[in-house]
Amino acid sequence: MKSFNKLLLIASVLLCSVGTFAQKVAHVEVNEIMAKMPAVLDAQKQLEKLSATYDTEYKTMVEEYQTKLKKYDSEATTVAEKDNEDRAKEIQEMQKRIVDYRDNAQKELQKKEADLMKPITEKIKASIQKVGKAKGYQYVLNNEGLLLAEGPNLTADVKKDLGF
Repeated sequence: MKSFNKLLLIASVLLCSVGTFAQKVAHVEVNEIMAKMPAVLDAQKQLEKLSATYDTEYKTMVEEYQTKLKKYDSEATTVAEKDNEDRAKEIQEMQKRIVDYRDNAQKELQKKEADLMKPITEKIKASIQKVGKAKGYQYVLNNEGLLLAEGPNLTADVKKDLGF
């Protein structure tokens, strides 16, 4: 009988601690917050504008390359061999410049995105920490990787804290 009482006491302590733990964990939908956050939308517009600028310049370079290539191909039989060699070098240099420009533009876009998003993600993180602590949670998980998220959802509270 005493061992049964001890077992019952241990079981009730464990159940109470599991219940307490469950109440100290919440989740938040970071992707939903970011999708509706005005600063994220502004950053996306800036990135789209910069991308369009790079695309326009890239297309101009490609068109110039194609025009010269056609011209040089049509004139290849009428010019000296030395001229054809010089033109071939020029075409290769143009190809390299185009590839370098494309690669550099892509790197610049990635850097710009990181620069624009860093303060936004820091603001979201700070808000999640603030709301989580205010509500007494020890852990707040991003529900993106969770298979089951039935616990408290702080998304609305974080949106309110961020002002939208």
